[in-house]
Amino acid sequence: MKLALRPLAALLAAVTLASPAAAVPTTWKVDPAHTEVGFEVRHFFSKVHGVFHDMQGTIVFDEQDPNAIKVDATARVASVDTGNHNRDAHLQTPDFFNAATDSLLLFRSTKVEKAGKGKFKISGDLTMRGVTKQVVFDAEFLGSSAVTIEGKSWGSKAGFSATTVVNRKDFGINWNKALDNGGMMVDDQVTIILNVEANKAD
Repeated sequence: MKLALRPLAALLAAVTLASPAAAVPTTWKVDPAHTEVGFEVRHFFSKVHGVFHDMQGTIVFDEQDPNAIKVDATARVASVDTGNHNRDAHLQTPDFFNAATDSLLLFRSTKVEKAGKGKFKISGDLTMRGVTKQVVFDAEFLGSSAVTIEGKSWGSKAGFSATTVVNRKDFGINWNKALDNGGMMVDDQVTIILNVEANKAD
């Protein structure tokens, strides 16, 4: 009986040694120079697009374990850019973001669910103008790899994208103008658009 067990024990030991190590979450630091934190909203009958240039964030990511994914990000209101100086100045007043009192936009994830290959539903707390509301981003993991160009290492990089739609009035942003023939100057529904490039944290 002992002779029969010895080969089996050896086989199990070999299988255990050959098994790959369990994946661990990777922490990525958002690269502001190659990341867009943007928004889009209807103005009259077209859409206005804006971005926040001053932002930072980290993403703890594990493609196989959504429970391990964590997102934490901030953007500074004063860095808003819609391509129009007067409009950008207006956005920082109490009519909109109220930058003097509430200088930061904040997002912190609270739950992540897988929604397909490379796709996720990221729920979290979005704080804008001092008001915090739960939102859900439709997110996609675009890939990651160590990057080398012409023999020079650029480190490990990852790409992500995400969108969600919020009602600005939920955050106390109520300013508007009524059109004489009906309707409003600015829509209440705002699409938030994230295109993220990140570097692997040391």
